[in-house]
Amino acid sequence: MIRLGALLRLIAGAVVLAVVGWRVGSGPFVAGLRSITSWSIAVAAGIGVVTTVCAAARWRVVARGLGAEIPFTYAVTAYYRSQFLNTLLPGGVVGDVHRGVRQGRDNGGVGRALRAVAWERTAGQAVQIAVAIAVLAAFPSPVRSWAPIAAAAIVASSLIAVLAARALPRVRRVLAPDARHALLSRRSWPEIVAASAIVVGGHAVTFLLAAHVAGSAASMTTMLPLAFLVLLAMSVPFNVGGWGPREGVAAWVFASAGIGATQGVATATVYGVFSFVACAPGIAVLASDWLRAASRRRPIEKRQAWVTARTSC
Repeated sequence: MIRLGALLRLIAGAVVLAVVGWRVGSGPFVAGLRSITSWSIAVAAGIGVVTTVCAAARWRVVARGLGAEIPFTYAVTAYYRSQFLNTLLPGGVVGDVHRGVRQGRDNGGVGRALRAVAWERTAGQAVQIAVAIAVLAAFPSPVRSWAPIAAAAIVASSLIAVLAARALPRVRRVLAPDARHALLSRRSWPEIVAASAIVVGGHAVTFLLAAHVAGSAASMTTMLPLAFLVLLAMSVPFNVGGWGPREGVAAWVFASAGIGATQGVATATVYGVFSFVACAPGIAVLASDWLRAASRRRPIEKRQAWVTARTSC
């Protein structure tokens, strides 16, 4: 049964998508889909391999700081599975929760595994926000004048969160050691920042590719800040399989930049397809999981059928 919060987030994403469709019509969505070519799909998939491997490496570093070693192949396949579930299911976090629970059960520590996933995603978001603020401050954009205010608000929010955590002994006893060992150690933070920067860069390049495929002739200096604004919107957990805020913000920022709302929606549509293609290997991972589970069930079912037949004789 869907919880009320998840249902409200799903409805909010659907409403945003419906409003965008009502304002611009179906044309930009169809135009975006028609503009996609096989070479662009291949490039997007290749970028997806790089970003997924780097994100999985970041997860391994954070988990290592918390005392859990995750094999490289396991991390990459688990990350593909979680990305696909995040894209497919409402909210955008179901795959991450599944990744943490699955890894915790495999290694005997669900709580620690979920904390590792939460810290890993938090670190990635922090780097993305930092890079976005730098880009928005450096290049002209509809919100350039707001970049210093946003930076100040983020710093203030972070200080408030730290002070609140320090005021709660139980929270401090868990969060402080986690942050010190998983994120801030001399061994961990350079690897986390480097991996996160590559992931953020890969997503930005994919958006620029989507804009080019959708027919935008805007320069990179014009498009880059718009890309980061849309990427920030995608982190909002109000979406329908990844759709909703992305298209709404893309329509707004493209219109504000003089490129046109329809061009923004077409670009967001292409990016949505590219995102799905990038995480599509997760389908193979899920299928492999199902086949392994089915193969384990068969001997048990045969044994149960044999026992039932013997008992009935």
